[in-house]
Amino acid sequence: MNNIQFYLASSSPRRAQILQNLGFRFDVFCCDIDESPHPKEKSCDYVLRMALEKSNAARQRWYNMQSSQKAENLPFLSADTSVILSDEILGKPQNQAHAREMLQALSGREHQVVTAVCVADEQKVKTALQISQVRFKSLTEKEIDDYIATGEPMDKAGAYGIQQLGGAFIENITGSFTGVMGLPVFESVALLKEFGIELF
Repeated sequence: MNNIQFYLASSSPRRAQILQNLGFRFDVFCCDIDESPHPKEKSCDYVLRMALEKSNAARQRWYNMQSSQKAENLPFLSADTSVILSDEILGKPQNQAHAREMLQALSGREHQVVTAVCVADEQKVKTALQISQVRFKSLTEKEIDDYIATGEPMDKAGAYGIQQLGGAFIENITGSFTGVMGLPVFESVALLKEFGIELF
């Protein structure tokens, strides 16, 4: 008997961990998409588009795979997170030099972390947007180099992870800690509830 409640259209281990900690039961089912921002695309529009495109791509792949044998049709949850500094979208660093540039730019300044969440099935699509303000302390070159040497920044938007060593650089945050991690709990739980998936 399948007791899965929904599919997670994301390969992020952080998003999966957040959902597991809440007690949700899900399968990961995702596929790669082109995550390039459009020219002059606003950050909120970009993350919403990414969350929707991740959902659409995963659902289409799932339907194609089920052509001969239909598995249970469940909602898909997808999300996208971007770090925004002075209206510039900071994605994942391409290499160590790129990570260093990002961390130097974030040092001693406030930035935004914008996360879009999407839950969708065949009947409806629901989205939510969460924006947090995050302030970094002033970083020394040694701190930046030592942090990069851990490898932690390389798969994270903005080249840092708030839930790990990168949290030591954050003076304060206004918003959602889990949103900065990549999946805001409040918004995600509210969206899943609209699809009959209850936390309690």
